[in-house]
Amino acid sequence: QVQLVESGGGLVQPGGSLRLSCAASGIIFRSATMGWYRRGPGKQRELVATIISGGNTNYADSVKGRFTISRDNAKNTVYLQMNSLKPEDTAVYYCNAHIDYSAYWGQGTQVTVSS
Repeated sequence: QVQLVESGGGLVQPGGSLRLSCAASGIIFRSATMGWYRRGPGKQRELVATIISGGNTNYADSVKGRFTISRDNAKNTVYLQMNSLKPEDTAVYYCNAHIDYSAYWGQGTQVTVSS
C-alpha cells in the first residue's frame, strides 16, 4: 500500500519561507520520480517541481529561483524549500510519486501566504 504523507504547510507572510516534506512508503522510493503540485483557489492543479531518480530537477517558471526540490533516498522523503513566498503561492500542495507507469498522490498540505 502506497502512502505519501505531506507536512510543513502553514501560514506565512509574503517574503517568508516554508519547507514542505513528503514521506513515502510502499514504493521503491529511489526509483520514483517525485514531484510537487499545487491547486490555488479557483485554479486547476499545476506542476510546481519534479525530481527524477538521478536527481535532475524541473520547475514551473513561476517558482524558478525561489523554490528548491530535493530528495533523501535514505529517508524516503522529498522536500520543497520555498523562499520569497508570494500571495499567489497560496494553494494546497500535493506530493506525487510516479513509478512503473503508476502515479500516487498525498492528501495535500495547505500553504497560505498573507500579511
